[in-house]
Amino acid sequence: MRLVLRFIKLIRFCLFSGLIIVSLSCLSGMFLVFHITKELPKLPSPLSRIIETPQTQIFASNGQVLITLGVRKTIPLNMVSQNFINAILAIEDHRFFEHHGINKLRTLKALYITLFKSGKVQGASTITQQLAKNLFFSFEKTYRRKFKELLVALQIETSNTKQEILHAYINQIHFGAGAQGIEKASRVFFGKPALDLTLPEAALLAGLPKSPTNYNPYRHLDLALKRRELVLKRMAQVGFISDLEARQAMLSKPKFHHEKSDSRTGSYFLDALINDLIQKYGEDVVYHGGIKVFATIDTRLQSYARQSLKKGLERLDIMMGIKDEDTEHPQGALVAIDTGSGAVKTLVGGRDYYKSEFNRAIRSHRQVGSGFKPFLYYTAFKTLGFHPGTIMTDKPVIIPIKGTTDWEPENFNKIFLGDMILKKALTNSVNTIAAQIVEKIGPKAVNKTAKTCGIISPLKDVYSVALGTSNVTPFEMASAYTVFANLGVMHKPFFFWRVEDAFGRVVFEHIVREKRVLDPATTYQVVDMMKSVIERGSARSIRHLGFNRPAAGKTGTTDSYNDAWFTGFTPTLCASVWTGFDKRRKLIDVNKAGITGGKIAAPIWADFMKNALKSDPERDFPIPDNIRFEDVDTTTGCNPKEESQALEVLKVPLKSDQVLCVEEEE
Repeated sequence: MRLVLRFIKLIRFCLFSGLIIVSLSCLSGMFLVFHITKELPKLPSPLSRIIETPQTQIFASNGQVLITLGVRKTIPLNMVSQNFINAILAIEDHRFFEHHGINKLRTLKALYITLFKSGKVQGASTITQQLAKNLFFSFEKTYRRKFKELLVALQIETSNTKQEILHAYINQIHFGAGAQGIEKASRVFFGKPALDLTLPEAALLAGLPKSPTNYNPYRHLDLALKRRELVLKRMAQVGFISDLEARQAMLSKPKFHHEKSDSRTGSYFLDALINDLIQKYGEDVVYHGGIKVFATIDTRLQSYARQSLKKGLERLDIMMGIKDEDTEHPQGALVAIDTGSGAVKTLVGGRDYYKSEFNRAIRSHRQVGSGFKPFLYYTAFKTLGFHPGTIMTDKPVIIPIKGTTDWEPENFNKIFLGDMILKKALTNSVNTIAAQIVEKIGPKAVNKTAKTCGIISPLKDVYSVALGTSNVTPFEMASAYTVFANLGVMHKPFFFWRVEDAFGRVVFEHIVREKRVLDPATTYQVVDMMKSVIERGSARSIRHLGFNRPAAGKTGTTDSYNDAWFTGFTPTLCASVWTGFDKRRKLIDVNKAGITGGKIAAPIWADFMKNALKSDPERDFPIPDNIRFEDVDTTTGCNPKEESQALEVLKVPLKSDQVLCVEEEE
């Protein structure tokens, strides 16, 4: 009996304690709500004024407005196709007219999946919550922000009708391709008012807001159609259409309106910048946040880059005898980066943005050919103690590869010149010497140097990497070569200096940070060799075209002539140029000869750099204190004696502890 009484007392105590805990929790919750409510913005009246929120603006380095995102055209609900209203409700919030801002069942399900399904996070936002999220608190990614969104959603629901909420929502959501709001989207994608949207068209548009970039039908039609299929299935599930109507709509091939090209950014640079912003802040902030972005682009240099690439590719058409407009034309890309900061000054990803939005500067991974050799030579200097005056022999090379065919690299001219110093080997881009070097140091060491300089594409640990058989982008090459221009100092490339919110508060500011990744004296030795490439080597066309400033660089041409490159730099600006066909077709001139990087990419680079730097003071690369110069016989690697008849003499930079050669005793 006593045991029973004690048990009853224990139950009473637990109940009393529980009530206290619940009461305290309620009080704490009320205090939290009261505290956060003071931070909530006042909703506009009428709600449609939400659509008048500030638009995102992107500025060039000179303060010029490059683009305004979020331009909208507001229309009433009765001017929108019922097909679209049903489609957006089905895919986003089919219980919209039943709940009061929060879908309780959906919220509980999302919470269960997030907590108990490992690796999965489920969203539960209603249309009202999305409206709140798109307009407030976008920079925070916390539970506190989610709670604020919930409170704002409840505010919106209590002070507005469902029709007013839906009207505000469909007029402000972003669809991609510069289209904000359903009317703009309908005209951009289909060239018609929103009232005339068919079921297949409406379903496709309703699928875009989830990820306007990934589902953009101009770029990813297959993904957009899969998303449309999901929308149609959902419409059938909730009873808006029949299964037959859904299947018929899935078979419909969309006919897009292509005359609205001005709805896109019109700029490869802006596409890259906006994508970078989305990765950092999300699409809600970029398209709904009313932010101000101060970009790194120099509009003057951007104009020069477009002109130089256009002229160069037109010249390439003539070299190849391409006259028919309907024939596939070779493409190109040009990226220029400020060496002192890493700021991307210009970026052109193709010959005509409106014919192809594919950004070759960033997304096209191509073999760089001999453009990879500077990484090889730096690695050899550091690991083997070689220097620009070291002698090696240009000769036939066979390198055994375990488990496969031996590698037999050849020079472009099929000629072997015998002994030569390494400076001449890089100047003339001798493949057999590069092959011998990579056999000594191994491909992993070369790839490590390239990655240290900023190459992020996957690199194969194969001997042929010394000749540039791995695929990289022009953007990576321009970025990596800035490390050489800075004598071993890296600045990570970036597209914008500063971001301000809608109230002018700075939410991000880029701080230039430098990192020493290569030895300065060794790097200078490689730079001096790269200067010789322009003075007397495979890029000497640059001097013939009148670009006379101190500069260094390297051409690149693949064995198949599919790709022609030149990446080069002055002390202040580094630029990379690539040319080739998208479908990897050979660059062959009318005389059936292969077109090299020196013939086409280097002249484009020279034309751009002449204009880009014409108002800048001339500068040369600084010489490290522990570097001295020696005249060297290119065939013996020694100082030429007075009585000798050296065929060629080059001046090479040596570290203070390096010697040219061991003189023979008399």
